[in-house]
Amino acid sequence: MQMQAVVKNCILVLSIAGVMVSCNKKSGGTKKGESSVTGWKYNDKNQGNFNVPKPKDVKTAPGLVFVQGGTFMMGQSQEDVMLEWNNVPKRMTVNSFFIDRTEIANVHYREFLYWHENVFPDNEDMLAAIRPDSLVWRSELSYNEPYVEYYFRHPTFNYYPVVGVNWKQAERFCQWRTDRVNELELMKLGFLDPKTQIKKELNGAGQDNFVYESYLMGEYTAAPGPKIKGGKSPLKDAQGRPRKVVKFEDGLMFGKYRLPSEAEWEYAAFGYIGQNPQKKFNAKKRGEEVHANKQMYPWNNDGWDNMRYTKRGANQGAFLANFKRGAGDFMGVAGGLNDNGAYTCEVDVYAPNNFGLYNMAGNVNEWVADVFRPLRDDIEDISGVRGNVFKVVDVSKGQGNLRDSLGRIITVAQPDSVLRNRRNYQRSYAINYLDGDSLSGADYGYGFTTLISDKSRVYKGGSWNDLPYWLSPGTRRYLEEDQSTSTIGFRCAMDHVGSPQGTSVKDKSGNAFPTRKAKR
Repeated sequence: MQMQAVVKNCILVLSIAGVMVSCNKKSGGTKKGESSVTGWKYNDKNQGNFNVPKPKDVKTAPGLVFVQGGTFMMGQSQEDVMLEWNNVPKRMTVNSFFIDRTEIANVHYREFLYWHENVFPDNEDMLAAIRPDSLVWRSELSYNEPYVEYYFRHPTFNYYPVVGVNWKQAERFCQWRTDRVNELELMKLGFLDPKTQIKKELNGAGQDNFVYESYLMGEYTAAPGPKIKGGKSPLKDAQGRPRKVVKFEDGLMFGKYRLPSEAEWEYAAFGYIGQNPQKKFNAKKRGEEVHANKQMYPWNNDGWDNMRYTKRGANQGAFLANFKRGAGDFMGVAGGLNDNGAYTCEVDVYAPNNFGLYNMAGNVNEWVADVFRPLRDDIEDISGVRGNVFKVVDVSKGQGNLRDSLGRIITVAQPDSVLRNRRNYQRSYAINYLDGDSLSGADYGYGFTTLISDKSRVYKGGSWNDLPYWLSPGTRRYLEEDQSTSTIGFRCAMDHVGSPQGTSVKDKSGNAFPTRKAKR
């Protein structure tokens, strides 16, 4: 009778191997919650308790905006007036990612300094290394002393973009932000005790502070929160016992903040999604695979000079960015200031672009991750970047000794000797890959005929002290990674995981077609 019921309710398919598979089971012939390749149950302590969390929506971390990826023409969009030929158009695909809505402001960087001054009160060398250089405002033939003294610390400049920060300091800020955002998230979820955690850190914890990677690698012991106190925890190990440490696989933590790549920054600045909105596959309208206009700036082309708001209304004629209009004209005539700012302006003024990003042109230039080279045809045409140094954890001192004096995991360049049999890369130091060698045929004469070096980093976007040409996202310049100016700031980015279409698990990758029954 039992066999008859199975035959009655299912169509049995006999495979070549003679295995019968039931049609009312999911995922390759297994029930929901079972492995489609072994049949073993997930999250079952009697069958190994392999923990497989349910797919979750990707949460947008504090301050960030989701940027849906796509293809675009990277590079110059107007005449190369500098005759440098260093931003030749190149077709590029950028994967989806997150980026800051605004530039990092003075108040944000002061928060960064405040934390370090309390956690490492006696480490003056480290504190000096992360403080911004306020002397970047000085000039031999200009009176800028008020900005030297007040710009970074006075409350009226709280939400003005931080400047005087070099590339290394911007990178350090991204690392610190990753730690603080994930520490707070674990506090909110009940895995860390807020009172103990904060009190311990801000009372001179030194090396023993929460670092994202140290926590994940078991090198940092945190104060347990209410969710895991008393031997309880929603997380389980292989024997079904409460697990106190969150793993990255649990999907509860955010990713790492970082500087955006040059391609990501340029793509986000143009904001082409406003011209060409991509709809879901089953919608009545789908975006065409064309760009209606090759924009010169982050906003749509509306007028001849493209620098003013052209639509009728109260804002007609207003400048769309903070820049230098011409020699001696930084803000216009009294009573009708054209961009309302002599130097920098607040980070959330002027109209945002179609991704909702502010000041992707003007105000301050912004550091990006890439090492500068005059030609960039050699980078990959998807997620291309120059600046990779592949590192591994330094395990020479053994488990429990993997952190440095700041509590960060110590890493070293991956030895080239272990890469000989790899096909995808054979050198851990890839900054000068295909650059001045027999494979590339290029030779830039470092230290002899050019100032470009492996420490030269790209910055983009134009500033309060730049003419309109530099406001185009395709333009690019460089500065040594340990130098800073009054015209360069930065914003952070973060990887997006999962489908490039959106942040919801419902937005699956690939195109979904209706299921059709085979004709018999």
